[in-house]
Amino acid sequence: MEDFIRVENVCFQYDENDKNSSYALDNISLSIKKGEFVAVVGHNGSGKSTLSKHFNAIYVPTFGDVIIGGMNTKDDDRIFDIRKKVGLVLQNPDNQIVAGIVEEDVAFGCENSGFPQKKIRERVDCALKAVGMYEYRTHSPDKLSGGQKQRVAIAGIIAMEPECIVLDEPTAMLDPQGRDEVIGTVMRLNKEMGITIILITHYMEEAVLADRVIVMDSGKILTDGIPRKVFSEVGLLKKHRLDVPQATELIYRLKNCGYELPECVLNEEECVQAIAALIKG
Repeated sequence: MEDFIRVENVCFQYDENDKNSSYALDNISLSIKKGEFVAVVGHNGSGKSTLSKHFNAIYVPTFGDVIIGGMNTKDDDRIFDIRKKVGLVLQNPDNQIVAGIVEEDVAFGCENSGFPQKKIRERVDCALKAVGMYEYRTHSPDKLSGGQKQRVAIAGIIAMEPECIVLDEPTAMLDPQGRDEVIGTVMRLNKEMGITIILITHYMEEAVLADRVIVMDSGKILTDGIPRKVFSEVGLLKKHRLDVPQATELIYRLKNCGYELPECVLNEEECVQAIAALIKG
């Protein structure tokens, strides 16, 4: 797979006029391939949301470069093209929903882009079906649950047919059912439609579902790799005040008590299997 996003030695200050202000991003370099599902995790203030807003040029680096599909986010003439390729879903869907009817909200971006009505209709229907919200197309967003609203917000992005969707803590305000709905939708978009997904989250159980996990701390990348590699570094993560999935935590504690268990488990099923094998043995 080719690199779709390249972040090259990026530093970012919120107040560039204040010479004493620290960098929210401090010499970050990474690449993300087309079709990847990447989770970015870290505690509040780690820089993960700041990084996410660089991917569609809401922020541009103080130093360094962010390249999206060959386009530099510092090039003002390419901002529209970059934002067509990378859609951003915010934490609170109420901040992203602008219309009083679901299908009208999903159509908003396409209408602003001047698409013909027939094409808008096709895109809206396709997007709503992709997130499982087609039957609610004539409903008011105010009557929807938090998870349903977030899926409508995602549909509004899908209708623009982006190559990448960045989701900035999309489940932070949702109950467990709403979180499951949104994450299930995100995984289908990645696996079935090939959309590159960048999920900013503080839920480690969501991060383990990704192809790759990037852990941030104090504006830097602490570690980066497949979930099993990243969450096997429990000591490192704890040293930086970061959580691990509950199943991983339980096995880690049992191993520290002297029980012979696998090096890293990522979910409840693996945890049950490991403990059952220990008891049977």
